[in-house]
Amino acid sequence: MVFKRRSPRNFRQKVVNILYPGGGWGRSANYVMHRLRRLPDTPERIARGIAAGVAVSCTPLFGLHFVSAAALAWALRGNILASILATFFGNPFTFPIIAVSALELGSFILGRETSVKAYDAMRAFGAIWSEVGSNVLAVFTATSVSWEKLNTFGWDVFAPYMLGGIIIGTVCGVPAYFLSLPVIRAYRNRRLKKLQERFRKAREQRNRP
Repeated sequence: MVFKRRSPRNFRQKVVNILYPGGGWGRSANYVMHRLRRLPDTPERIARGIAAGVAVSCTPLFGLHFVSAAALAWALRGNILASILATFFGNPFTFPIIAVSALELGSFILGRETSVKAYDAMRAFGAIWSEVGSNVLAVFTATSVSWEKLNTFGWDVFAPYMLGGIIIGTVCGVPAYFLSLPVIRAYRNRRLKKLQERFRKAREQRNRP
């Protein structure tokens, strides 16, 4: 198959690549910015897509960020691909800050004296996925179905994280729109001027005797 890797990566390499992409996070960030600038859409729609992706990456919808960002971008009439690329805002460096801030803010709004620690919250997410997997297998076995962890998780972890994440996502998403819009416009104008200059030189060369 064309573009297929010569040596397939094993599970450990795939996990490492998620935490630290090949070429480093700096190179990945440059690639994302390059793709965002060159998307074939209006600067306004691209900026709305970026805002949607940034906002969604602050929520606890792990595994659904792409779908959620695309849905929000569609609702805002933004560029869907830009929203998916902008979920890069949530990465191993920013997730701890986002998680702690969202949990603290959500717990404060809900009137709780203390909030769940970010580390315990991540363990709770892992336990939930494990419980979901066990219950799916229970359909084909004699094991009983139990949603005990989900009930506790929903109120103790997901509710404050989601509430705080929506607020933080809005606080981050709105500036992302207003900051990215002039940058995209400036890039488009600079690129247009370069193309016009290239065409002008080509025309002058053709008109030379």
